[in-house]
Amino acid sequence: MKLGLGLYRQMLTPEYLRFALQVGATHIVAHLPGQFSGSKKAVLTADQANIGFGLSDGDDPIWTDAGISELVALVRDAGLTLEALENFAPAHWYDVLLDGPQRDQHMEQLKQIVRAAGRAGIPTIGYYFSIAGVWGRTEGPCARGGARSVGFADPPQTPIPAGMVWNMVYDYERFTNDSTALAPVSPAQIWDRYRRFLHELLPVAEEAGVTLALHPDDPPLPELRGAARLVYTPDGYQQVLDLSPSPRHAMEFCVGTLSEMPDADIYAMVERYSRTGRIAYVHLRNVDGKAPHYQESFIDDGDTDIIRVLRILHANGFNGVIIPDHVPQLNCPAPWHAGVAHALGYMRAALQALGIREA
Repeated sequence: MKLGLGLYRQMLTPEYLRFALQVGATHIVAHLPGQFSGSKKAVLTADQANIGFGLSDGDDPIWTDAGISELVALVRDAGLTLEALENFAPAHWYDVLLDGPQRDQHMEQLKQIVRAAGRAGIPTIGYYFSIAGVWGRTEGPCARGGARSVGFADPPQTPIPAGMVWNMVYDYERFTNDSTALAPVSPAQIWDRYRRFLHELLPVAEEAGVTLALHPDDPPLPELRGAARLVYTPDGYQQVLDLSPSPRHAMEFCVGTLSEMPDADIYAMVERYSRTGRIAYVHLRNVDGKAPHYQESFIDDGDTDIIRVLRILHANGFNGVIIPDHVPQLNCPAPWHAGVAHALGYMRAALQALGIREA
């Protein structure tokens, strides 16, 4: 297996890449949605705290052919390999998710991104097909020793405002001036939209040599903010895989999210899905509890035996990248860095203890 680290848009710098190399990572997963420092929309005021994960800027040059190639070179020059781009910008595909008037135009944008990734030699694009996205998490000193971590405590679910999708704002004017909310989205609607998306994008991915890897629903609930979900039960991924036998149609296998599913036996799920050979890469984190009440914990301190998970993955031939996902924040001058160093150190030691060679 290969140790990787996920870096957000603002972390894609030589300094963060050097840190990744120092803590033992060999591969990078670049999470691109988020704020772009050159954007006029990048500054949010204090009274806009309900803006979710922020504004999605479709003009970010990192999404162009040149931007993606430069990102590959940046990672390579740091002595690392860019394994995956993670998540499309909501500004590029909101009408694919919403089945809106610009759907066809947005699909063409996604096809261009996939082709650019293929030309740059990036093997995987992870994505999360969700209207509500990741929403409703709380943060507090809930991990071991009072370290700050995130969790979910079944909050009241407010409707999704106009101008927002995937818990990000794609149209700031609508978000601030339109008081309407998104109409409910049924299971039949979300599955129809997903099938059409996959039917159109997968042939492009196959031609480009890029694997499309779907993330499960986080939090794993059948509905969030009035929008139905896709993968929130142990059988959800099977329904997704059954849509196409293509090896380019795969899973972004998030152990933490899967273990949060109320009826999930995480070890049975790892066994079942790793046997398919269609896990593109793995998010490895630990949690306490099940949806709708759970708290993320240190990788060595939750309900899941991470070493057992690694043993199953190895036994079934998985040799891809594993990343620690998000981590609890330690009480020190560099909370994120310390949390990541702890997680990657544990993961590397676990692989060595199991006799699993880092590829």
